[in-house]
Amino acid sequence: MSSPFVVAVDGPSGSGKSSTARGVAQRLGFAYLDTGAMYRAVTWALLQRGVDTGDASAVAEAAPAVRIVSGTDPGAPTIHADGTDVSVQIRGEDVTAHVSPVATVPAVRGLLVQLQRSVIAGCAADGIVVEGRDIGSTVAPDAPVKIYLVADPAARAARRAAETGATDTAGTAESLARRDRIDSTRAASPLTRADGSVEIDSTHLGLAEVVETIVGLVQEVR
Repeated sequence: MSSPFVVAVDGPSGSGKSSTARGVAQRLGFAYLDTGAMYRAVTWALLQRGVDTGDASAVAEAAPAVRIVSGTDPGAPTIHADGTDVSVQIRGEDVTAHVSPVATVPAVRGLLVQLQRSVIAGCAADGIVVEGRDIGSTVAPDAPVKIYLVADPAARAARRAAETGATDTAGTAESLARRDRIDSTRAASPLTRADGSVEIDSTHLGLAEVVETIVGLVQEVR
């Protein structure tokens, strides 16, 4: 079986990666993988186990026992941890508050990068759109299309507040900035623009425009 065509979509929180990646996958008939949901699912499972997420050694020891299964249907993506559908739970405040320290642990990143690559390799569709923060740089550096999606801080905060129902946009902006610092400075697979990636600033673009731009890039390469 030939390898699927990979579209890597990276960028900071609130840049519109999820909506964009799902839209591109649906337009092209590709599968879809949300790697951020995988880190959140591991975090949820560790919290259920009572693991101190601030203790990197404890996280590294407990993480290998967590079973993560990601659905790849862009129309109805799912994520299971230890047999439980945690699609809703992983978006809660508790997981959001603890996911960054978990995601910085090299052992966790190693486990999930391996799992992500196996999902990509086993994809039954012709292609797969994979979104995250280290897809083009680490998970799939040979992806024929690599996107780095950005937006200005105000736009990102407004989008994330709309997603979560938060009313404190300033607080949301501060939270995103803190997450950016953690993601960009971690030792393992930091958030960075991958070599060969195309940067798209979505600040003043609608979702349909961003999706159309990426679909056009894919069609040029395929």
